[in-house]
Amino acid sequence: MTSIVNEIHAKTIVIATQNEKKKKEIAEILKNIPGILLRGIEDFPFLPEVEEDGNSFRENAIKKATTLATACNTWAMADDSGLEIDALNGRPGIYSSRYAGPNATDEKNIEKVLSELRGVPKEKRTARFLCSIALASPHQLLFVVEGRCEGFITEEPSGKGGFGYDPIFYVPDYNQTFAELNPLIKNSISHRGIALKQFKEQIIPLIQRF
Repeated sequence: MTSIVNEIHAKTIVIATQNEKKKKEIAEILKNIPGILLRGIEDFPFLPEVEEDGNSFRENAIKKATTLATACNTWAMADDSGLEIDALNGRPGIYSSRYAGPNATDEKNIEKVLSELRGVPKEKRTARFLCSIALASPHQLLFVVEGRCEGFITEEPSGKGGFGYDPIFYVPDYNQTFAELNPLIKNSISHRGIALKQFKEQIIPLIQRF
């Protein structure tokens, strides 16, 4: 009975992503925050398509969060994130999820990146993951948080965990790629993990106010 009562009084937050692995990662990091009930967009049929046409991760996150918060008539959080590679002048950047084409798989995106980096020495394969997360109510943008993680791009994929570019993103401090790291460690040091830590710090007082 207590859990049902708590759920009734919890603030519903829609996670605005179609990426199941990303949703699972977000839910895992936020699972112990009291007073919130996380739901996926699959619980809200007939939602509008949101074109990610911003010039930055921040702009895209804000657009997705505000649009879906209005459409769902509840709070919505949206993550926009990606990989910036110095030797590629910041590419793939905001096009990370569709770098090899509109319906590209993770494998195809990785293949394109490694092809473009062929012959580039290790010391020049510096890169970073960036993440912006926006939270909006149906009436306003509540806040935006951001995180980043520095690393290098490997010459070939390594590891079975994670998703996206994780198998080629190498973290020197741990001598492993994101895909090789223990998920708990990855979530504590990743761009998304850092952003979500700030998210938790900001949302708790908000929940108490509303």
